[in-house]
Amino acid sequence: MTTTDALFCSLTPSRLADLVRSAQQAVCYAGPGLQLDLAQAMVEVAGRLTKEMLTVSLDFDDRVMRMGYGNVEAVKLLLDAGIAVQSSPGLRTALVVVDDAGYIFTPTALYLEAEPTDGAASNAVRMSGEQVAQALARLSPAAKTIAIAQAKTPEAKQHIEALTVDVVSAPITPEKLAEVTSSLETAPPVRFDLARQVRVFEPYLQYVELSLTGAAIQRHRMAIPEKIQNLGGSEELENRLRTTFELIEKGSKLSSKPLEDALNEIRKNFTPSLGKDHGRVVLKAAKPHLVTRLKEFRIKLEAHQKSVAEDLQKHLDTSREQIVAYYLQRVIEAKPDAVRGQSLNGEVSEMAAKRWLTGQLDRVFPSAESLIQEMKLEERYKDVTFETLNREDFLDSVKAAFPDVDWQKAYSEFKAAGQSEAKDPIGK
Repeated sequence: MTTTDALFCSLTPSRLADLVRSAQQAVCYAGPGLQLDLAQAMVEVAGRLTKEMLTVSLDFDDRVMRMGYGNVEAVKLLLDAGIAVQSSPGLRTALVVVDDAGYIFTPTALYLEAEPTDGAASNAVRMSGEQVAQALARLSPAAKTIAIAQAKTPEAKQHIEALTVDVVSAPITPEKLAEVTSSLETAPPVRFDLARQVRVFEPYLQYVELSLTGAAIQRHRMAIPEKIQNLGGSEELENRLRTTFELIEKGSKLSSKPLEDALNEIRKNFTPSLGKDHGRVVLKAAKPHLVTRLKEFRIKLEAHQKSVAEDLQKHLDTSREQIVAYYLQRVIEAKPDAVRGQSLNGEVSEMAAKRWLTGQLDRVFPSAESLIQEMKLEERYKDVTFETLNREDFLDSVKAAFPDVDWQKAYSEFKAAGQSEAKDPIGK
């Protein structure tokens, strides 16, 4: 039998399977789930010892399998071999008893880390003979029956019979098996090796998008109503007035250029680009400093909004007056039907022309208040993803963006975490 006298020892998947294969009397296993290799070893033992000498209790739930604790195909293998499998919700610690040797061990959630290999740190504690009997008696009626059969004295047998079963369990029914299988097929678990690789970089990096919206008032353009465009014009105001009109003249103190320059400086210092296909990232260690700079930037933005609020409406009114003055004579001369239709004598007065032009512009001119309310700094953070890590140039881009960071440790962990599973998450 593959065993050890050490109190603390390592139970790797291969050693666990070998331990089960060495059984001469009985096998008992309880835990969140089990993988195919262990299930195959149990089937082999059942053919030699009879299936009644194996008891299995699992937390049979699709959420548990998405964590990488077990494999639905392993459960099917046991059930097809006639080995009874109990569902015991909430199991996280695992127990294995082979003949009179028992171990309590920590099963591996493959979503978090790879299975231990030979030479790994201890993950199991060897149980004494009395502890083994106690565990079997309290695990399930079937396990208790095995413990009674293995009792060496009438007193020990009587003691075990008096113990009560602690773990609530029920047989895994065909309906439950179908339900879990369907759930895993509908929403399969992620590839565990990729999930582990993502977690290597999650503590280091985060994608960030910073955008200043609504502040560039100097770039706001208003479409000149078509009825006014049809009046024609001259070369005056040619830099601002065509089919659209610049609401604010270039070089105005209302320009957002100083703000945009300040935000670009923050981007350059804290959020280097990984290339056009990757976007910008921030080191999580530097993120608190980035957040501080953005708070300071928002103070500048609020000050800009207040400054703009004082003068913007005057600029808008002046721009409106320029357009009215520019087109006034053209309206009087062209006598649009929309204006003439409101005249008692068929003529178009200066007042009527102004009123018509003002009405047309009211439909398209924004108010200062509406423009100021649109000024916002938006920041969005996203963690690295499977798709990101799969790009061939990701690691090189990170090294180029942060040349002063030693990425060797993270790179080594990344490669180690990417060890492919022998089977996919649902065992197909």
